Amino acid sequence: MNLAQEHLIPLAAWINNRKQDKPLLIGINGAQGSGKSTMTAALAIILKQRFGYNVATLSIDDLYLTRDERNKLSESIHPLLKTRGVPGTHDIQLGMERIDELITKNGEVSLPRFDKSMDDRMLEALWPRYKTPVDILLFEGWCVATPPQSQDELVRAVNELEALEDKEGSWRRFVNETLAGSYQQLFEIIDALVFLKVPGFDAVTQWRGRQESKTFKTGEGMNALQLARFIQHFERLTRQSLEKLPELADVVLELDDNQKIIRSVYR
Repeated sequence: MNLAQEHLIPLAAWINNRKQDKPLLIGINGAQGSGKSTMTAALAIILKQRFGYNVATLSIDDLYLTRDERNKLSESIHPLLKTRGVPGTHDIQLGMERIDELITKNGEVSLPRFDKSMDDRMLEALWPRYKTPVDILLFEGWCVATPPQSQDELVRAVNELEALEDKEGSWRRFVNETLAGSYQQLFEIIDALVFLKVPGFDAVTQWRGRQESKTFKTGEGMNALQLARFIQHFERLTRQSLEKLPELADVVLELDDNQKIIRSVYR
């Protein structure tokens, strides 16, 4: 039995059972390397072909601020904000506006796309267009629906990056405050949450390492030291997701060390 038969078709059927007259927004959270983007694309195909829905997909990665905007943030708030990824480096207002148009507008809506090879947002003329209103929106990302931490939890550095480059804690406080603000407003409109539960943060590091080793050979990826530093930007909130989301998600898909789903829990 393959992935689609064992897990994705049942998930699509579960989504179908939740569908009512209004558009349905499904959030999908998974750590880096968990396969959430691949799964989201496959799930969209099943929902279209098997159930006949008009489906749109959006990644929180596609809401990244432009490179110039992040450079300005890094100069005015903290140098670590130059690196895309954490809360505070996305255009949440753009995301909320486009999602609202997807579910209310009659016509067509274009959704932003981010070119990671250029580290910048693609020209709007290249954004994919969707017929609206959509029936279902699949919204995926590594921090989708992740709750903020308490102030006490922010005191201690969780890794070398925070200990050496965020000694005063201003970066992680900014990230947490942003997550507690506009990001939660965006996450509140999610109708149901699917959580890809990875074995632990060490697995994320290993999986990203395998990905980067392939691209590094082509001259595009990061070397081991660059990757180790990069991954640490996401450690704090990845661990927060692993702690909090199993109890908050409507569906938990548990992964093993080989990135395969071994268990599904529906609530």
